[in-house]
Amino acid sequence: MHRHQTVLLFGPPGSGKGTQGRILGDIPGYYHCACGDVFRRLDPNTELGQTFLSYSSRGELVPDEVTVKIWHAHIKKVEAVGAYKSHSDLLILDGIPRNVEQAKLLDEELEVLRLINLACPDEEAMIERLRRRALKENRADDAKEDVIRHRWDVYRAETQHVLDHYPAEMISEVNAQNSPAEVLRDVLDIVIPIQTAHYRRLAAEGQTA
Repeated sequence: MHRHQTVLLFGPPGSGKGTQGRILGDIPGYYHCACGDVFRRLDPNTELGQTFLSYSSRGELVPDEVTVKIWHAHIKKVEAVGAYKSHSDLLILDGIPRNVEQAKLLDEELEVLRLINLACPDEEAMIERLRRRALKENRADDAKEDVIRHRWDVYRAETQHVLDHYPAEMISEVNAQNSPAEVLRDVLDIVIPIQTAHYRRLAAEGQTA
């Protein structure tokens, strides 16, 4: 079974996963998939869209199996239209897996080449950054400190444990509290050699990127 050659962007709320992922996604040879965007763009008239709404409308979390199924359907769709060339593009994922169970379910689909952990050593500074960002983007509910702290509590209780699912040598840490340009530089230092090795492997197999 073909497994997607993948780099995971990982980190707590506000660490810049989406920002870095979008930048990488604009570079040839990378395809960025943000799970949050996948959920927001679900067609409510489809079976998966209706399944998602049946949970979200009740304020319930979508089960892990359904989350992975929705992600899988999206990947198949972008492959079918040629937006993502799975044989040659590196898949840049953020927002999934959100917990260890999702990571286990995705093991069959992903060959994770590297996990980039966008670390935030100063939690209070990051909470203030999230508050300012929400106000700037006119998302008043997201600017509430108790809402932000709850998101961090969920990250610590569930998502952070995903780091234990992958071998330590697969994980690279980047300080997400540096400037966005510095973070991008550090991320590129990690992913460029991965892409180079990937292209060399394709060439050795007689394939083209």
